[in-house]
Amino acid sequence: MYQYSAFDRQFVRQRAAQFRDQLERNLSGELADDDFKPLRLQNGWYVQRHAPMLRVAVPYGELSSRQLRQLAVIARDFDRGFGHFTTRQNLQYNWIPLTKAADVMDKLAEVDMHGIQTSGNCIRNITSDALAGIAPDEVVDPRPYCEILRQWSTLHPEFAFLPRKFKIAVTGATEDRAAIAWHDVGLQLLKNDAGEVGFKVLVGGGMGRTPVIGTVINTFVPWQQILVFLEAIVRVYNRYGRRDNAYKARIKILVKAEGQKFIDAVNTEFAKIIDSDADGREHIIPVSELERVARNFVVPHGVRPATAGFDPHRTGPAPAAFLRWLERNVHGHKVPGYRAVTLSLKRAGIAPGDATTEQMELAATLSDRYSLGELRVTHDQNLLLPWVREADLLAVWHAAKDAGFATPNIGLLTDMIACPGGDFCSLANARSIPVAASITERFTDLDAVYDLGDIDLHISGCMNSCGHHHTGHIGILGIDKDGDEWYQVSVGGSDGSTLSGAAVPGKVIGPSFAAEEVPDVIEALIDTFRREREAGERFIDTVRRIGVAPLRSAADAVRHETAQPANA
Repeated sequence: MYQYSAFDRQFVRQRAAQFRDQLERNLSGELADDDFKPLRLQNGWYVQRHAPMLRVAVPYGELSSRQLRQLAVIARDFDRGFGHFTTRQNLQYNWIPLTKAADVMDKLAEVDMHGIQTSGNCIRNITSDALAGIAPDEVVDPRPYCEILRQWSTLHPEFAFLPRKFKIAVTGATEDRAAIAWHDVGLQLLKNDAGEVGFKVLVGGGMGRTPVIGTVINTFVPWQQILVFLEAIVRVYNRYGRRDNAYKARIKILVKAEGQKFIDAVNTEFAKIIDSDADGREHIIPVSELERVARNFVVPHGVRPATAGFDPHRTGPAPAAFLRWLERNVHGHKVPGYRAVTLSLKRAGIAPGDATTEQMELAATLSDRYSLGELRVTHDQNLLLPWVREADLLAVWHAAKDAGFATPNIGLLTDMIACPGGDFCSLANARSIPVAASITERFTDLDAVYDLGDIDLHISGCMNSCGHHHTGHIGILGIDKDGDEWYQVSVGGSDGSTLSGAAVPGKVIGPSFAAEEVPDVIEALIDTFRREREAGERFIDTVRRIGVAPLRSAADAVRHETAQPANA
């Protein structure tokens, strides 16, 4: 993990002190709310439906057990005993009084954390593959580059007030587990035939009202020049992106409207920076800097590669539940004798991505005991232990089961993604959490869910798409109709992973449904899949083979007799 330098630590603590001064002046009436708003947003503080919401940055998803324990302390002492892990590898609190905000920022700074780059029209928290640095299919470890990007983009003076928020995702593996095609900029690390490291660059991906897949604008940018190329992209966006309409302000709209003109403008700006001696020296990444940062991401002390293969039956017949957990929650590792283990945050009675104070503390303890004090936040709103010895897997399963983390459902229907929705978010049109709960309650038979195989189910409470509904094999979008909550269902979406195939938005299967109809609709889709699937097919394969029509018919058949709104 990256270890803060003295400069990093001083910077974050000074930032917390600055925020305390701003907050005190606001609370005393000296600083108007309108003037304070951009200042609190720059530190991750929103005002939501019921209370302030704090979004804490977890850069590229890496957490230490010490940091997670501090997050648990904040949840217990300042919130209502839980936090929410998001699809962008952050943590959100929903009930912290604004009067306590500065105290919380001090607590975060104590463990090298903050809320910078989690809000506002800036370059947001850099995200990556939760298996970065350990994946067997990894070509280049993306974490050193993510950290360099984080440092470059943090409070970048030229990009602090962009037309809209700007999100970057990075992967270094052959399998895209970071959904790079769905981001404003997606970066894939690779090596050319000469073994040189560079980036394939995609620009203009995004969800929201207009889902767009990113466009490849350069197939190989040498790693030393990636900051220059990103500078060129964001400068062009900053210069030409729309500021008159928030719905058309994302870079995806500019790329889609201008096409080759946008690419030409980026290349012109790139050449201009490279040709400028001053800017060129400033933005070219020296080998010494990459080496300095990369020293934080070596294999941790204490890792001992094993020579013998793993046998779950070594000490006798393994429990069937353990074997299923091995299949769903345990992942391959590039170091022989080690595995990565997902701690599932998805079970009945718990909102997807939520973790209580007790769960955070238990996860931190598991990390200290079995994963060298390191964890990851996954894109799917779970936690992951990256350094588990194969010899410890049975013990980890028992401990995870006792802590409520061992549900063997990773990648299955009940391992759903969901945003907080209308229960918390002031932007939401509908609630997500009750819908997620009702679906989970409908599919409580783990054997049946297991037999269905991999299905991505994603739920968003509004068009902002924080639940990534566009990428779900089944997507659910909350919409408002005359003040009532309704839900639009789509099928066939993909995040771009090998399992799901090329990134593509799902197709809506008809008019929206009332909340109480949604579980029946999902069950009808699943029943159709069971009936239509061929041997070995996954849900997404069947959808692509049979098309949307049979699924639309199945959903329509369960529509209640209640009259639909005129515009349904």
